[in-house]
Amino acid sequence: MKGSIEGWGSGAIGMTIFSGSLPATRAALEGFAPLFLTGARATLAALLAAACLVLLRQPLPGRRDLLSLGIVALGVVVGFPLLTALALQHITSAHAIVFVGLLPLSTALFGVLRGGERPRPLFWLFAALGAAAVSGFALMQGGVASPIGDLAMVAAIIVCGLGYAEGAMLTRRLGGWQVISWALLLSLPLMLVVSAWTWPGSSQAITAAAWLGLGYVSVFSMFVGFAFWYRGLARGGTATVGQLQLLQPFLGLAFASLLLHEPVSSSMIGAAAIVVLCVAMARRWA
Repeated sequence: MKGSIEGWGSGAIGMTIFSGSLPATRAALEGFAPLFLTGARATLAALLAAACLVLLRQPLPGRRDLLSLGIVALGVVVGFPLLTALALQHITSAHAIVFVGLLPLSTALFGVLRGGERPRPLFWLFAALGAAAVSGFALMQGGVASPIGDLAMVAAIIVCGLGYAEGAMLTRRLGGWQVISWALLLSLPLMLVVSAWTWPGSSQAITAAAWLGLGYVSVFSMFVGFAFWYRGLARGGTATVGQLQLLQPFLGLAFASLLLHEPVSSSMIGAAAIVVLCVAMARRWA
């Protein structure tokens, strides 16, 4: 019982942290270019991860793990942050959060491809309905949203699902927070070059909100959130604690409205609700 309670608590903290990622990214883009933001957040998170690995005396990953760590890095360290930053130049974070509702399904699909899982036919039905709900939402918003932003979000969900699924397999050997830590360190050389190459010419015009956004996505979204989330899955069980992801779109919409004062339309809430329902049913019949 104690482990279950701790698992739910840690998972809820991690999910709440992730819910603020897109609004924080949107705020950071007011002062930083997408490429610099991607490189800087990964670099700062990698330094924090390196300190934790050294202090806790974690063993090095084996050679057989390097390819999988590279896939995790491509998906969650480089791909998702860069693609969402590019998308948020064209759409609001509230609009983008609807797409995030599909992330559990994307992860499950790559779990099938990479892990050899065989879900039942109803899983595919609800997965298709969830994708159709997001597609319908994007088409309905055609007059006020950007196709470029929508396509970038779809690509972000795909690569992040790949990174999550690969990380889930690696977690069995390396541990949860260790996976994201080693993935961050693996990407550090490239991210340092990207950060230096795209360094802002002047910091005088960068607002406090942009600095806070950069700090949030670097420390919390890229590292602390993963530590709590993976600890929650380990203590409370992946199948049970993982259900907390269903709340993430709604918390994200609340953060976008409260912190950025972005309009949250009834169509956004409705689409998010339909997607969450489809994800819940797909998991039920997986």
